[in-house]
Amino acid sequence: MTAKTPLAAAYGRFRSVLAATVLFSFFSNILMFVGPLYMLQVYDRVLASRNEMTLIMISAIAVALLVTYGLLEYIRSKLLVRAGLQFDDMLANPAFNRVIRHQLTNPNGSAQLTLQDVDRVREFITGQGILAFFDAPWVPLFLALCYAFHPWLGMVATAGALIIFTLALTNEFATRKLLQEAGSANQGAAHFVNTTMQNAEVIRALGMEKQLTRRWLKQHDDVLDKQAKASGRAGAIMASSKFVRMSLQIAILGTGAYLAILQEISPGIMIAASIVMGRALAPVEQAVSQWKQFVGARQAHKRLTTIFDTLGDEEERIQLPTPKGNITVQSLIATAPGAKPGASGSKAALLKGISFSINQGEVLAVIGPSGSGKSTLVRHLVGAAEPAGGSVRLDGAELQHYDPEQLGRHMGYMPQDVKLFRGSVAENISRFVESPGDQEIVAAAQLSGAHEMIQTLGEGYDTDVGDGGQSVSGGQRQRVGLARAVFRDPNIIVLDEPNSNLDAHGEQALAACIQEMKKRGKTVILVTHKANLLALSDKTLMLVNGQVEKFGPTREMFAQQAAQQQEAKARQEQQKKQEAPAVVSMTDKPRV
Repeated sequence: MTAKTPLAAAYGRFRSVLAATVLFSFFSNILMFVGPLYMLQVYDRVLASRNEMTLIMISAIAVALLVTYGLLEYIRSKLLVRAGLQFDDMLANPAFNRVIRHQLTNPNGSAQLTLQDVDRVREFITGQGILAFFDAPWVPLFLALCYAFHPWLGMVATAGALIIFTLALTNEFATRKLLQEAGSANQGAAHFVNTTMQNAEVIRALGMEKQLTRRWLKQHDDVLDKQAKASGRAGAIMASSKFVRMSLQIAILGTGAYLAILQEISPGIMIAASIVMGRALAPVEQAVSQWKQFVGARQAHKRLTTIFDTLGDEEERIQLPTPKGNITVQSLIATAPGAKPGASGSKAALLKGISFSINQGEVLAVIGPSGSGKSTLVRHLVGAAEPAGGSVRLDGAELQHYDPEQLGRHMGYMPQDVKLFRGSVAENISRFVESPGDQEIVAAAQLSGAHEMIQTLGEGYDTDVGDGGQSVSGGQRQRVGLARAVFRDPNIIVLDEPNSNLDAHGEQALAACIQEMKKRGKTVILVTHKANLLALSDKTLMLVNGQVEKFGPTREMFAQQAAQQQEAKARQEQQKKQEAPAVVSMTDKPRV
């Protein structure tokens, strides 16, 4: 039996509340008869008898029933609000988890909009839109009352309901495709804006504002065009619906007056039938007015279903022993994020059968030209990407066998482009753990050499770094990122170009941090080309075109490389000496 997804479980939880809401809707709709019945009694009994006590009594009964109706409506609304909170509570955490996992496999996707889809569905199932669907099943009850008044009145009301329902279907078919296209285009435009604004400095510095504005406006105009077409069609249908609604009021009053003239019904029935018909058509009209919200919620539900069906719950991992830092990479094959299945064996592979191993306490330097796969390798070493082939093992266990939270506690990572999160410097260093110790935060900053730099900030450790760390410089972000990486003394530290934005003082602090981590027996992996950092490494891995070009002890590798360079230089000099006489013999002329 297939386990339910969190989305299905959330809908299942909502159904129990839905049943109670439908029950309340039944009694609420029954009490909607109070108005027309009261009007009927006033016209046919009170005005005919001119009895004040009768008027007072039926008015008191009507008010009491309407108070009950108000309470039922309040309870129904409260049930839906609480159900919405439960729905969100059940989906918020798994949705966020899937957004992160989807973003890892498809960085250019728009998975973050999934969280907005959760809100869109919740707003619909707790708002006026869903109430129209709850009230719709009771429409036949009101139509039956119209037939009870007189068959002609029932036929007028039924014809009106059918016409308005037909207009609702027409609205659906006329706007569905356009609204879907507009929704997709709107998501694309929003994603473009979010990613573009992260590079505002580049936009201004390179004069790219007009070009990117034109590109965004093109997407934006496409959204507006589709929305305008859909709204135009929906507006025409809404106008027709209002025309039909007002015409029906005239039709049923005119029919009722004609029947009253023929003395087949009383004037009170004529007025009551008009009220009953209005109540019968109200859910249909409300459905038409809420149609756009319904379509948006349906599209959001479809996207949620796709991502929840595609990405299941992460398996609960057994807590493995604390990793010491022995890393083995076996025939690792990696493809670009989002690559189609089967690309691992083609030229699309970024890493092609990488194999190496390092022991606890060793420092590994990863070098190679741009595009050789260094950052891709790093992403696999920290568990941010799954291999397309081969494996990455930590103390003999595959990296994917570790619980991500457990692994994260013993893993330090600083990516090439350090991104901080909205919050204080202290919160970023502590990885936003609950109630971190101040001593632990300061210790991490001191170990990374960032403590003195943090003291120069406006509010020290309480300084808000802004979205993405934009309130601090690139070098400061990198140093805070290093402090975050070494927080709570992890056993494995992976640093991708850790000195790309550091000044001389920052590089000295980085070198001192690596030396200290090495003394403590930590495994350090760093991507670098700086000689001072290479000198700290025990082993060096050289990647070229996604393959291992060289791997071994750093001193031996560079000593061998120096010897090879010296030998090549000697051969070149020897070759020049051998070629020199031949050149002279060809150019010198005999003396006369």
